[in-house]
Amino acid sequence: MLVKFRTRMKILYIITALAIGLFVLWIGTGTQTAETVTTNAQSSVQFDIKVLLIENATKISFKSGDDYRIINCKTTEVTGAIGGDNFINISIDNNSIKGGFRNYNARHVILQPVQEKPFAINDNQTYRGCLELIINPDNKTMMVINKVSLEDYLKGVVASEMPSYWESEALKAQAIAARTYVLYIQSRFGKNRKWDVKATQANQMYKGMRSETMRTNDAVDATAGMIMSCWQQDWQVFPAYYSSVCGGHTESTENVFGDSFETLRGVDCPWCRMNTKPSLFYWPDAVYDKKTISDNILAKYPALKELGTIDRIETAKQSIYSGGLARTTSVKLTGSTGKTGFLRGEDLRLTVDSTGTKIQSTCCTIISLKNDVLFISGKGFGHGVGLCQYGAREMARQGNTAKQILDFYYPGNRIKLLY
Repeated sequence: MLVKFRTRMKILYIITALAIGLFVLWIGTGTQTAETVTTNAQSSVQFDIKVLLIENATKISFKSGDDYRIINCKTTEVTGAIGGDNFINISIDNNSIKGGFRNYNARHVILQPVQEKPFAINDNQTYRGCLELIINPDNKTMMVINKVSLEDYLKGVVASEMPSYWESEALKAQAIAARTYVLYIQSRFGKNRKWDVKATQANQMYKGMRSETMRTNDAVDATAGMIMSCWQQDWQVFPAYYSSVCGGHTESTENVFGDSFETLRGVDCPWCRMNTKPSLFYWPDAVYDKKTISDNILAKYPALKELGTIDRIETAKQSIYSGGLARTTSVKLTGSTGKTGFLRGEDLRLTVDSTGTKIQSTCCTIISLKNDVLFISGKGFGHGVGLCQYGAREMARQGNTAKQILDFYYPGNRIKLLY
């Protein structure tokens, strides 16, 4: 009997140990993958983005179909207002914000729809979230800011940055890149200003609800909470830049923006050549007179005033790639005083052409004439760092997933879930 009892106990011990081992194995492999790391669960509402819609507005029109709250950000006093179909004019009166005939007696207010319904400003531009107004130090103008949840913000971005009829995997890749980018910019710069990002190409295009479509909203919803991370940042977000057409090879970020991330190294891109129209892949020659260029440069970079007027601009550094692609990364400026200075190629491009629509990239040849500067033989559209949007579309057309697209353009990234 004692032998049988001991035998049974050994069998029971083995079974128990095996069960515990299988349970531990399940815990270790079932909750996380190499590609996706789940952080602490949080609601997307906790990730609000402040978008600067207008930097120096003297007045705006405002409409809320729903009743709304007026919050005095200094005193935290809250008053109510009745919404309706008509716009009211909001302006500055005696250093205070005034809505219609009502003076809010505040320099900083938030207009918040009670039922969280959309509101509209100016030409019926509709937005989610709430509206924040802050009088500038000049006491004549105010900042107009849309405070909106991260996911709702992205719905206004993805549809503004990429055509809605493009392949869904490309749209998903765009959503993840845009989410990663805005969270990095918010954490890096948002603490030192009243807003996080601008609604323009200075950061990401954002047109609110008027740009939203079902397909782009689906791409945002399908990737909700997904961000890319970089090991250099202890697996935190990085500035996931992107541009329209890289021209055949993306550029390393240190050559364009001066920062350094392993996930933003340049990669050979055969994709954008396959589906970009020649009229977009190549751009027309651009001509600017030297006086205009000199005035723009010296106004933006006062330290270069010691050069006098800019007499000559020439390429100082280039990234040269296969297929005849050469991207100017640095230019040498020679002034009337004989002194010289240098600018990054992208800084010159956007100083000379702030819209970026004439000098569409720095993949061009720069020629200084007596009175003019020529920018000729141009390829690509945009700064060329990170995701190439037309390349992403072609990759999606050939069956690649959003993750494969992101892995190609942001080598070494890891996807994490915020919530």
